[in-house]
Amino acid sequence: MDTISRENNSMLPVAGVVVGVLSLLVGGYAAIKASSLTKTVAAHEEKIARIDGIESQASTAAAAADKAARDISSLNRSTQDAFNTVAASLGNIQASITKLEEAQKRPAVAAKGSSGPVVAGPDEYVIKGGDTGAKIARAQGFALPDLIAVNPSVDWTHLKVGQKIKLPKK
Repeated sequence: MDTISRENNSMLPVAGVVVGVLSLLVGGYAAIKASSLTKTVAAHEEKIARIDGIESQASTAAAAADKAARDISSLNRSTQDAFNTVAASLGNIQASITKLEEAQKRPAVAAKGSSGPVVAGPDEYVIKGGDTGAKIARAQGFALPDLIAVNPSVDWTHLKVGQKIKLPKK
């Protein structure tokens, strides 16, 4: 017989029982903790789902902001183009106005072949800028129909600066 079985060794079964009880306790504690961790993981999954939703909203908002920035840039370019077009037109209009003002300031020129400005003779009137038949008649003390009767060939709607007309006799 061997020596282990002859000795009275009663501690070995007790140690086995103690180790078994300890492992059962540790296993039970681990099962309780695993259950607690499962609940925690489930709670975190809800939070992760909310975070994913927020991330999706942030992505959508970023895309909308990018589109708005592109739209603003496009509007800025088209507005600048419109301003440039208007500025060019205003420049042309200003040049035309300047030419008209200079032309009005120059003295009226006589007919071809003559060297000086147009001069009105007796019973004549030289058209100035802004004159109309009614203004001339009023300024000279005549009735408009009398002025028109003396000048049957004059187009009263298109008077030209420097043009001579006859005045009626007083």
